[in-house]
Amino acid sequence: MGEILRVGTTYIPVSNVERSSCWYVSKLGAELSFKDEDKAILNFANQSFFLIKAKANETANFFDHNNQERFSLTFEVNGISALEELHRAFIKSGIKVEDIVDRGHTGKNFVFSDLDGNRFDVWSELSSEFKKKFNI
Repeated sequence: MGEILRVGTTYIPVSNVERSSCWYVSKLGAELSFKDEDKAILNFANQSFFLIKAKANETANFFDHNNQERFSLTFEVNGISALEELHRAFIKSGIKVEDIVDRGHTGKNFVFSDLDGNRFDVWSELSSEFKKKFNI
């Protein structure tokens, strides 16, 4: 039996493909590889992201059993100082960010949102597999 080796693509609902793809490129450093009126294909964080034109008010977020809105994706950076530096850069570039928090496990996190309110988490700890693969 085969095994799943990695996540290749993440789909993100957006209201305006043109506007959102420009935001991801300018704010997150994504590389645009394809765009039409229904979708944009971006590459960043060692993955492909498809921005898909969706119905109004659609997001990738969900609500947990305590009715707290949650993100569905966590990005990783290499250490607390990298997390703090990225947090400051996001604030400076006008990205909607929440405070850096300690969630009671290794490292710290913060949450940011794109133009459509899709929430994403950033964690200060790189996975050991990623470090090993890329000699970090």
